[in-house]
Amino acid sequence: MTPQDMEVRIVRYGDLKPCKTAFIDAHTPGSDQKENFTIIGGGVSESPDQHVHITTPHGFNIGAAGQPPKCRNSLHDHRTAEVFFVLSGRWRFFWGRWGDAGEVTLEPGDIFNIPTGIFRGFENIGTDYGMIMAILGGNDAGGGVMWAPQVIEDAADHGLILAETGKLYDTKKGEALPDGVKPMPLLTAEELALRPEPTTADVLPNHVARYLDMMAYSDKSPCKVIGETGLLKDKPGFEVDFISRASASDQMHSHDKPSVLMPVKGHWRVDWDGGTTTLAPGDTMSIPEGLSHRATPSMTGEAALYHIIATDDPAGLTWTGH
Repeated sequence: MTPQDMEVRIVRYGDLKPCKTAFIDAHTPGSDQKENFTIIGGGVSESPDQHVHITTPHGFNIGAAGQPPKCRNSLHDHRTAEVFFVLSGRWRFFWGRWGDAGEVTLEPGDIFNIPTGIFRGFENIGTDYGMIMAILGGNDAGGGVMWAPQVIEDAADHGLILAETGKLYDTKKGEALPDGVKPMPLLTAEELALRPEPTTADVLPNHVARYLDMMAYSDKSPCKVIGETGLLKDKPGFEVDFISRASASDQMHSHDKPSVLMPVKGHWRVDWDGGTTTLAPGDTMSIPEGLSHRATPSMTGEAALYHIIATDDPAGLTWTGH
């Protein structure tokens, strides 16, 4: 495969195209400065303005959220797995019907396999603009986002209405729901009562992995982070490996499914049959199935990257109640 062919499968951090109207809380004070990025797959954006960088199906979606300090993403849920790792900044993740059931703070390189079936949100609590990278299960990411009722109500107060079709309408621009289209219904009290409210102690041991721990675990071989035998044991429809300088191999290899490389520290040289390139933190590279390749650090210093590949497991619920 030529370098020109591969270039369309590489999304550089500096080339990411943000959408500031991706979701229903785009006008809500405190959430109106966030930027959403859809890197691989259609994602779950509710806006026609969302740019998709790579449309090739991978069995999962890759996206990102960029937010200035004190900006938050409102309480929501997905029907498939949602995994975040911190690229930059300091982030507080919180969950539950009102966002007060539990919380955890993540630093660069940390990863969180957020349990489905509970509302979750996050905010940048650092002092600079921060970025978190996201993996969503399934090619269609489960068909959209489910919002806590108060998020939909607050959004309507600031001009945004979400239709039952999943499309946003901005009354500040003179838009209105089309004839015959109803607003997205709020979850009922009975539906809300069925949602678990796990505490921080319930969630952390099985759903959060720390960067420094993964560096230690990957001293001889790549660390399986998410998978049936991973640090975070789960089968969400994809596996995530953590590779450090110590565990990077110079052996060429291939996979029977498309895979994705996402550096979090250092610069990485990627060689394949037909070319070579260098990736930096924030870059995303899709490797076609069957293509022989390898990834190795290209400079001295700390180096780590995440490797994602789909599995044949259904991209279903991940919360197991422990």
